[in-house]
Amino acid sequence: MAKDLVIVESPAKARTVGRFLGKNYDVKASMGHVRDLPRKKLGVDIGDNGFVPTYTVSSDKRKIVSELKKAAASANTVYLATDPDREGEAISWHLVEAAKIDLDKTKRVVFHEITKPAIEEAFANTRDIDVDLVDAQQARRVLDRLVGYTLSPVLWSKVKKGTSAGRVQSVALKMVVDREKEIESFQPVEYWSIDALLGLTSGESVLKAALTSIDKAKKKPEINNQKEASEILDDLKGTGFKVSEYTTKEGKRRPSAPFITSTLQQEASRRLRFSASRTMTLAQQLYEGIDMGTEGVEGLITYMRTDSTNVSAIALTEASEYITGKYGSNYALEKPRVFSKRVQGAQEAHEAIRPTSVLRTPESLRDKLDRDQYRLYDLIWKRLVASQMAESVYDRTTIDLDSNSSVSSKVYTFRATGSVLKFDGFRILYTEARDDEDEEEEKGLPLLSKGQEMYCNDLIEEQHFTEPPPRFTEASLIRNLESEGIGRPSTYASILGTIQERDYVRRERGRFIPTKLGIAVTEFLKEHFEDIVDVGFTAGMEKQLDDIAEGLIQWNPMLQEFYGPFDEAIETAKVEAVRVPREKIDEESDQVCEKCERPMVIRGGRNGRFIACSGFPDCKNTKPLTIGIKCRECNVGELAERKSKRGIFFGCTNYPDCKFAVNTKPIPNPCPDCDGVLLPSGRDNVRCPSKECGFRGSMSEFEEDGEEAKVELAG
Repeated sequence: MAKDLVIVESPAKARTVGRFLGKNYDVKASMGHVRDLPRKKLGVDIGDNGFVPTYTVSSDKRKIVSELKKAAASANTVYLATDPDREGEAISWHLVEAAKIDLDKTKRVVFHEITKPAIEEAFANTRDIDVDLVDAQQARRVLDRLVGYTLSPVLWSKVKKGTSAGRVQSVALKMVVDREKEIESFQPVEYWSIDALLGLTSGESVLKAALTSIDKAKKKPEINNQKEASEILDDLKGTGFKVSEYTTKEGKRRPSAPFITSTLQQEASRRLRFSASRTMTLAQQLYEGIDMGTEGVEGLITYMRTDSTNVSAIALTEASEYITGKYGSNYALEKPRVFSKRVQGAQEAHEAIRPTSVLRTPESLRDKLDRDQYRLYDLIWKRLVASQMAESVYDRTTIDLDSNSSVSSKVYTFRATGSVLKFDGFRILYTEARDDEDEEEEKGLPLLSKGQEMYCNDLIEEQHFTEPPPRFTEASLIRNLESEGIGRPSTYASILGTIQERDYVRRERGRFIPTKLGIAVTEFLKEHFEDIVDVGFTAGMEKQLDDIAEGLIQWNPMLQEFYGPFDEAIETAKVEAVRVPREKIDEESDQVCEKCERPMVIRGGRNGRFIACSGFPDCKNTKPLTIGIKCRECNVGELAERKSKRGIFFGCTNYPDCKFAVNTKPIPNPCPDCDGVLLPSGRDNVRCPSKECGFRGSMSEFEEDGEEAKVELAG
């Protein structure tokens, strides 16, 4: 008897799905997309036919297509079980077209987790291919091809060979460049604060309060310089302090929503230091299935490309039962907590990223997962369980104290605030990390009464300066793109990877810094292709793609509306745009060419940045870009910057004799224990990467070059 054919994307997914379906099904993998637009030509008819794409089967997929075509011909039914999103829908459609599968015998099955119940339900509720989703994916693909294929050659001729532009990547790059300009143009503004150290007796301080008001003004006083601060201190000399208000209010905090793709990437970046691409690779492995030994291969999380915070009723019930059993009924909810949609255009039929079974705790999987898989699963599991736990409860106390000046008769109000945790709730399990802000410090305040007098044991004046906005991290850039409606869950990792691979931005201490090349590309695009780097325009295009997916608009008119003005801009730039001078792209160096005595510059290449003579092509002298640190492995070579498919790393110039390499730029100081390299760790810490040594320390421990190292690490 002929078997039914099931087609999925990957061998790992095929093995997991095949185990649940049994011997009556033949499960095969397409290995992703089987056809695409041609690599060496536009592949889109932009004439009267209306942007019709021409797809070709790549050479490495011809054998797969042939095998699938043969298997489909002999099968009773062909189940298309590709991923539950636009890309997965398009893969199914392309499979039918490329392998010439009889559409009457095909059925589309969609599941968001690879578990036996989910697969059984999906096969019991099949549907046809969603043409609207396919059209939305085709529109995105054609749109990206029109931009990349026609605009990149202009950049090659006007900026630098090898550069590229993209509908989304160029906006992301502009965000980084604009932030850097904000930082460079930022003018610090001086301001002063005044704090009072107060006690119940003279000489013993139990409370620190900050000056918040003068003469009961609602606005905090502006103290612009030391003279103004000193005048206030003089006015306060010898004055008493009396409690004018003492209030305690109960406050509550809710847990964060279960993960969607963007929030998972952000939290994994902040908490685990994973790149967006690393996070998605690990999540894919957890989704497609892990060998559980006697239990077989199991998918451990739901589909990881989603923008919905929905959670199935079964998972909510399971979470509630687990919380009650583990922590007690006071930590559980009377009814499930539902989170509102947070992403415009979110597909509510999808689920949030969650464990396929809450009962499969991280600890129970410790010997089944590698270290990084375990850490990511632990994060996903805790986030989901915490989202269904009771709120944490605080007592927040505010104390206002008045001091009446006998000199000016002004009333100075000082305030102290504190919060004490009464009930930890979800915090017993999980709290969300933050980018550039610390959570409010929990501190208790002394029990006082209104009208009570206190001794002022000291008045402290302190100078401050306003600070520029911080550079983007992966997490904050993803959050910014998402909030502006730029890109979609499946695109963030590739966007961030592309702008780094093109040497448009560099990552120092986890933060993005634009290179001169990145700035030059952005300035060129702003001048000649304003729409391509305009946030509002790009967000509008994303909204139109969502409308196509929902069947609200057709894709051909949308592309025509975009392409007309864009094509005019291309032709104008070819003729009128001035080539960007080399000095606006090359990074300066402190070296002089020993062959011609001209300055040497830093340039980007296929294998990373290198030192080259500015006299090229007359002088072709080049050197590795070393970082001034001797290789402590061989004591012969120096550490030089290199680039691989995984990103920037620092390796020995004595390669291949010495294969020492690290992914993080070392600091100048040697390890005090083993004399090896030291790598930055966290904000102000360092670590030795040697497993035999394992030194950990603070940057402040290093006196020699310590300040220079801090400056270098700060970028």
